[in-house]
Order: sequence, then structure tokens, then C-alpha cells
Amino acid sequence: MTFATPVDGLVAARYGDSDDSAYPVPANETVALLYRHRSVRSFTDAPVDEHTVSTLIAAGQSAATSSNLQSWSVIEVRDPAHKDRIALLSGDQDFIRQAPVFLVFVADWARNRLIAERQEARTAGIDFMETTLVAFVDAALAAQNTVIAAESLGLGTVYVGAVRNHAEELSGVLELPPGAFPVVGLAVGHPDPTAPGGIKPRLPQDVVRHRERYTRPSEESVAKYDATLSAYYESQGEPRGWISTVLQRVRDRASLHGRDRMRDALGRRGLPSR
Repeated sequence: MTFATPVDGLVAARYGDSDDSAYPVPANETVALLYRHRSVRSFTDAPVDEHTVSTLIAAGQSAATSSNLQSWSVIEVRDPAHKDRIALLSGDQDFIRQAPVFLVFVADWARNRLIAERQEARTAGIDFMETTLVAFVDAALAAQNTVIAAESLGLGTVYVGAVRNHAEELSGVLELPPGAFPVVGLAVGHPDPTAPGGIKPRLPQDVVRHRERYTRPSEESVAKYDATLSAYYESQGEPRGWISTVLQRVRDRASLHGRDRMRDALGRRGLPSR
């Protein structure tokens, strides 16, 4: 089955290839929107109104959720001073201050714990790793739905994992109760049309797609992708490669920018994650 839709060049761009015909896949407007995704770190001064944010949150709530537990929440931040404090705790990234709306998606077992306590029911199941993972996955799925909705409305977004750099301090700034933990931030706004940006190539499918059982990626495929991504970064004025990025990130504890203390932080925040 095929669909008539303007996707010419998008698949090739996503893989850093020169020929769409190498990827003869069905496509429609939704698929094209997904292929066009890019992170936006520069925004105009145009506001994002209340109704639009309500639409984005509704889209987030439309994501799948484990057992319909809906174990996530989102904090909407607009106040400049509040955004500044969050930015300082999240890698001091200026686009957080610049974006008209900053959303923090939260793994939230505080709400369901409160519901259980009001029913005088036990809550020991919240203390396990599985329960923590459920809330993190729920929050991530909601965030991704929000991104897709935002891009469909012409907005730009960028995820901010650095909200976990100082998760306990940020939890204090957001006044999160015990059992609630920041998962990821999302800057939302109108993309600055003068800022450079493109579709960043991803790993080839023969590296990430496994048939029946896991197989090790070939050195040739990884090296080819490293060269492809290096060329992309060069075109954006940011010379670096993929392999070097991976090696830098996994090198030591310092490369995690405080996130090496996550298990202890979760425990102190009411999520022991045993």
C-alpha cells in the first residue's frame, strides 16, 4: 500500500543518503511529519497561547499508559525568573530561558500513592524498580506525543535531559512531593527561521533492526554512519562525529553531569526502586 504525500527526500535525509529509492516504504502525512523532526534550540519572541498548550497536553494524555495508571504529570513553566532557575540547574542552557513555554514531564507516583492512602490501602508496590520504570516510560510516551502535536502545529521543541542533572534541587524548585521525579524537560516555541537546522541522520537500519535475535553491528556500518553524521555536523558548523560522542558520554562518572547519583536521588525522593 502506498499513499500520495510529499515525502520526497525526507527518508534519504533521515539516513543521510542521497537516494530515497533505497527506502521504498509506505508514507502519509503523519510519517512525513515524523521524518521531518528536528530539535529546535532558537525561538522567536512569539508567544504560545494557553489553548495551544492545552492541546499539547491533551495530545500527551492520548499516549499509551501502562494499565491506564497514568503515572505522570507535567509542570508548565512560563515565568522568566522560574525558567532562569530551571535553566541554571539544567546545564545553564539559554534556550530554556528563551522558549515561551518550558514543560517538565514528571514520573508521578505521588498522586496514586495519595489515592491509595485515602482508601487506607497499602502502597508497598511503589517501592520497586518496575514501578519506577512504568512512570518513566509513561512520562516519555506523553512527552513524545506532545512533541509530535507541537510540530504538527508549526511549533519547535527540544528535549532537555539535563533536568536530571540536579534532580533533587529541581524537585524543590518545582515543589514536587515525595514520589514525583523529573524525567525530561521540553522547550516549546516558534522556531527562529534564521537559525540553522536540518534533519539529523540516524543510524542505518542494519544497525538497529534485528531479525529474530540480536546481532552485533558491523564495524563498516558504524564507521559509515560516523562519517555521515560528521558531514552533517560540519554543515551545521559543529565539527564532531558520532563515535566520539558515544565515547565521551560513557567515559566516566563525570560525563553524566550528576546523573550518576540517580538511584540515591530516587530513593530520597520516595522512589526506592528496589
